[in-house]
Formats: sequence, C-alpha cells, structure tokens
Amino acid sequence: MSHTVGARQAQKQQSRRALLDAGLHLLADQNLASLGVREVTREAGLSPAAFYRHFPDLAALGVALVEESLASLHVMIRSVLAEAGGAEELIDRAVDVIERHVMDHRAHVRFLARERHGGVRQVREAIDAELGRFAAEVGEALALQPVSRGWSGQDLGMLAELYVDHMVSTASALLEAVEADPARAQRIAATARLQLRLISVGRRHWQGS
Repeated sequence: MSHTVGARQAQKQQSRRALLDAGLHLLADQNLASLGVREVTREAGLSPAAFYRHFPDLAALGVALVEESLASLHVMIRSVLAEAGGAEELIDRAVDVIERHVMDHRAHVRFLARERHGGVRQVREAIDAELGRFAAEVGEALALQPVSRGWSGQDLGMLAELYVDHMVSTASALLEAVEADPARAQRIAATARLQLRLISVGRRHWQGS
C-alpha cells in the first residue's frame, strides 16, 4: 500500500513539474495573460483535466512560478550577506551571484521581468510579496552589520528595498544583453558594481530619515 501511495505521489509531482516547465517554456515568447490552459497541457503532454488537479487556473500556475523563480536567488544572496568581508567584497560577490543566476535561470528571470508589470493581478501581487520578503531578509542581514548601528528599522527597510530593486533591475538588464552582446553584459555588471559602491558610500554617511 505504501509503495502504491508513494508511486502516485511521485507521478503527481512529475505531472506538476511538467506543467510548470511547459508554462515557463511557453512564456518565453508571450505573457501569462495571453496563455491558455490547452496550450500548457498540450506542451506538457497532459490533458486539461490533469491541469486542474494541480492548479485552479493559470494565475495559480503563475504564482507557483514566481515562488520558484526567486527561491534560489534568495538562498544565494543570503549566503553572500552571511559571509565575512568588507563592502567591496560583498558587492563583488553579490554581482557575481546575480550574473550566475541570470545565466542559470534565464527563463525564470525573463518571466519575472515580464510579469512584474503584467496583466495578471495575482502574479503581480505574488512578485511584490516575494520581493518584499526578500527585502525583509536583506534588511535583517544588514541590521547585523556594524555600519548599521543606530539605524532605524524604517531606514534599514528602505536600504534593503534599494538593494533588492537594484538586483532585480540588474538581472533584467543582464538578461537582455547576455545572449546578444556578452561585452555589453560585462559593462552592465561593472556599472552595477559601481552603483552598489555609490550606495555603500552613501550608507556610511546617512544621518537618518
């Protein structure tokens, strides 16, 4: 009995994975608002009925893709902020992480960039919520750094949001360049490092809001 239940669970996870992969593949060339359930299930090799066993609608599939798209970046940035080193080292490591993330997860980055201001409200809200949680995690890490001594929670939150917005915009810019113009991608990464250093200098001299 337990073997049968385990096999069914594995099959269910496999079907869900197939739907997510199919959706992500199709969204490389269109936005979620224009996508249909039959397109996704045809791409996944499943029936429309199978789709509804996993997701109530395409918005729910989009929300699942949002969570998946940002999960690995959360882990990578947390590890950077937890490491010892000065501001210069942290900045270099953070930009390296973003570059690597774009190279390894192009489809996910493209999906986020398109849907962040797309036509599906639930997905826009999910992206905003995930980025908000991301900023809260970054703020907690920043609060532990000596340079943040005396900063208010409001100011730390503002700084964390600034960093997260910068990461997202850098990832989007890198995505556009990395496939067509590698030299431009290198320039974007270099500019991102300079911009983060500028933020870091301003941080050291901030007097509070």
